[in-house]
This record gives sequence, C-alpha cells and structure tokens, in this order.
Amino acid sequence: MSRNEAGARYRADDLEACARALFERAGLPPDRAADVAAVLVEGDCLGKSTHGLTLLPLYLREIEAGGMAVSGEPKVVNDLGACLTWDGHKLPGPWLLRRAVEEAMARASRFGMGAVAIQRSHHTACLGAYLKPAVDAGYMMLLTLTDPGHRSVAPFGGVTPVLTSNPIAFGAPAPNGPIMVDMSTALMTNGGVAAYRQRGEALPHPFLMDHLGRPSTDPAIIATDPPGTILPLGGLEAGHKGFSLGLIVELLTGCLTGRGRADAGDGWSAAVLVLIIDPAAFGGAEAFRRQVEALVALCEGSQTRRGFERVELPGARALARRETQLRDGVVLSDAIAGCLAENARRLGVPMPAIC
Repeated sequence: MSRNEAGARYRADDLEACARALFERAGLPPDRAADVAAVLVEGDCLGKSTHGLTLLPLYLREIEAGGMAVSGEPKVVNDLGACLTWDGHKLPGPWLLRRAVEEAMARASRFGMGAVAIQRSHHTACLGAYLKPAVDAGYMMLLTLTDPGHRSVAPFGGVTPVLTSNPIAFGAPAPNGPIMVDMSTALMTNGGVAAYRQRGEALPHPFLMDHLGRPSTDPAIIATDPPGTILPLGGLEAGHKGFSLGLIVELLTGCLTGRGRADAGDGWSAAVLVLIIDPAAFGGAEAFRRQVEALVALCEGSQTRRGFERVELPGARALARRETQLRDGVVLSDAIAGCLAENARRLGVPMPAIC
C-alpha cells in the first residue's frame, strides 16, 4: 500500500480500465468510453485534479440523465478545407476533441494550418490533456474553450457575471521537452472554486468578488443571490488584461462557432476551437527549431530572483509530474477515490487496487 498526505496511488492503466468500464456500463460505446477515461486519467497525471477523475461521477450523472449524448456523430456546419465547424450535439467532449485534434492535424499537413471549431460539445475536461500528440508530431497547437450557458466571471469594472473562466491551452515543440500552457483567463477555474466550496474551505487568496465588488476568499459567494464572481487574471487592479483574454476566448469559440451567448443555454456544454500550425509552412521547420532553442536558452539562463532555483518553462512541472505518476502511480485524494469506489460498487465494476 502506498499513501501520502494527498491520498493513495493507483496504476494509471488500472484507473483508465475502471473508468472505461464504468462509462460503458452507463451506456457509452467502447471507443467513446475509452477516450473519456483516458482524458480524465491524463488530467490527474498532469496534476489537474479538478479536471480529472473527480469529473467521473458528474459525467455518469449527465449520461444517465440524458445531458450527454451517447450515440450519433457531429454534424458538419461548414467545411472550407483548412477550416471545419461541427455541431457536437452534446456528444462526449473528450471523444469529440480527440477527433478534432486528429482532423486539424491532417488539415495542417495539407494546408500549413488546420482549424476545427465545435459548437455544443459536452464538457471536455483538462485542455492540457490534448496537447501532447500534436506537439510530439512537431506542430504548434492552440485550444480555447467557453461554456456559453455558464456565467461566473464579471467583466472588468462590473460585478455581474458574464463570462466563465475561459481556459486557453497552447503547446509547441522545444528542446528538452515541449512548452505546454494550460491556464484559465480568470484567477481560478470553476472546478477549483467548486472543490473549495465542497470541502468548506476558504480560498488561500481573495480570488473572488462578492456582488458588491468586494474581494473575498469565500467560495460560497458564487452561489449567493445575487451571485459573486471569480476575478479575471490581474484581479481588481489589472483585471482588464484577464478580461481582454477572456473576450478573445469568447470570440474564438462561442462567436466563431456560431453558437454562443446570444442563444438559449444548452445545459452543460462547450464551444471550442482547435488550431494546429505547422512551423514548416512558415519560416521553415529548421528555422523554427533554431529560434525556439535560442528562446528557451535565454529564458532558462535568466538570473533568478530570491526564492527561485531556476526558471521553469510552462508545462515542465506538469510533464515531470506526469512521468512520475505514470511510473509510481497516480495520486487520488480520499474524496476522489471514494467517489470512484462508490460508482464502482453501484455499477458492478472492480475498484483498482492501491499500488
């Protein structure tokens, strides 16, 4: 048995097999169940515990209630060669997004760039979980997402929630490991606030604002009437920057796909843009590699300030954590493991052993 302060460790393959079996029992076809399970476990491997297996019981509930479609195909809304738009019909987000990445990569190999926009996807889990295949193939990838039916972030200067935490993920090949960014355009994700609220804990910093515009560490204010909001990146002083980034995400997703905040809510859903860029189609692959190598060397060679041993590029820590957890076992908190075990019992699936 292996335990630490965070919980117990489980083999990633065992967790994936368990999750896949649970989704199949709930009604997802095997290929879709496999994609959803793999993306959730990858989220935990990368350390994004709010977007990993903690989502499994919520996804099961959505399947059982009909909120997540289990059959059918995305509908082509528009196809102009390098650009493709789907109506996802609330199909599983991880299954749709994995297919969208493959499609965008295929188009980038032909046109230099490939983009797939998706309206009405179901929830997609951890955006960082989709970057590695494209980056490993030598591409750059941008992934943006909003939930047009959810409002939790006020525009800078306002107190009424309009946007959501609107994440951005970006990946690029680099020497000694890729650059991988996975960030919210707000000070916290909705899942992060929900985790603190569920535990009944105050936030470590005033990342929220109540309905009167006062900073707060109380996650419960998100559900008050009128509601509080998550602050955009930059907070009360420089939140115009996070608000601007959030608007960019909205324009690239809900607006670009044609189904955003002008429409009635679709329940738990997502509007997504996947953009794949082939560096060979621009300055050339070798020139790109040379420039990235110089950029990385300059960043890593920067003299550090007090409290820092070295400069770390975005994604380095998450990738190191992924490697460790794939080798030694994925850490699940007692709460997440408990929910997994409860659903395993309910659906008659064996719970993975602690490693």
